[in-house]
Amino acid sequence: MLSGIVFALTAGLMWGLIFVGPLMVPEYPAALQSAGRYVAFGLIALGWADRKRLRRLSRADWIEALKLSAVGNLLYYFFLASAIQRTGAPVSTMIIGTLPVVIAVTANLLYGRQEGVLSWRRLTPPLLLILLGLLCVNLAELSAQDDQVDMERYLSGIGMAIIAVICWTWYPLRNARWLRRNLDKKSTTWATAQGMVTLPMALLAYVIVSGQLALTKPDFSLPFGPRPLVFIGLMLAIGLLCSWLGTFCWNQASQRLPTVLVGPLIVFETLAGLTYTFFMLRQAWPPLLTLCGIFCLLVGVVSAMRIKPKPVVVKVDTAVQEK
Repeated sequence: MLSGIVFALTAGLMWGLIFVGPLMVPEYPAALQSAGRYVAFGLIALGWADRKRLRRLSRADWIEALKLSAVGNLLYYFFLASAIQRTGAPVSTMIIGTLPVVIAVTANLLYGRQEGVLSWRRLTPPLLLILLGLLCVNLAELSAQDDQVDMERYLSGIGMAIIAVICWTWYPLRNARWLRRNLDKKSTTWATAQGMVTLPMALLAYVIVSGQLALTKPDFSLPFGPRPLVFIGLMLAIGLLCSWLGTFCWNQASQRLPTVLVGPLIVFETLAGLTYTFFMLRQAWPPLLTLCGIFCLLVGVVSAMRIKPKPVVVKVDTAVQEK
């Protein structure tokens, strides 16, 4: 149990870095950061590839890995990085922090009959707490703006954060379904396969984005931007720590802890992202309204994840049963 919690905490500390990365190189477009991160991740996965097990994957498996990687890796991080650059890290971090509940609600709607139903009566109060927390952090961030807020840019950032949540709600549900249908294949092999199919997509995306920048921003230094060493180092660090090490630690935690406990522990990611933002980048304590919002989010997420699914009672026709 203790080692599982340590692994979950380590994963959260790693994943929290993705919320400060886009702010460390604000002059780099989100699309370039997304492509650069997953080029690094793809190279790391290629180096750790177990080719014997990978050869057992069918053509359909590789196509599924391609879909999962496109949505769960490239699109997710593109929208997240764009959101962070438009709204700031705290707001995007809080929106992403609702993922455990959003995933639970989505699973409740789609797979409730197979895996048990969550009580909407018990789920409503935590959801209202989460909405209150998001409202508090948004108000705190807007009031802290020194200059006139570009509301169109700010609202578009919130929209992109919501799209990022949609991407990462679809990804784990689809990914879990594949894993349940392929119990003979190791999860590490599947993760490596996704990393390998990410590499050519990320390389292609990097070339396309670079070409677009060459046409629209001729002053932007290519291929690695105005601060090449910082950009390359940051992409390698995020690719290694967030994409590879973070996922490894989370898988280790998932094997050691009960499922009912694993869900709430993903809030370590939210706490890490907010801690890095305020104490590393801003070097200041969060304002009281932000702290209230964080408290509401944490209580709401943990309360929602403690609700146990109720098994679905299937009524059997007595006449058929007697027969």
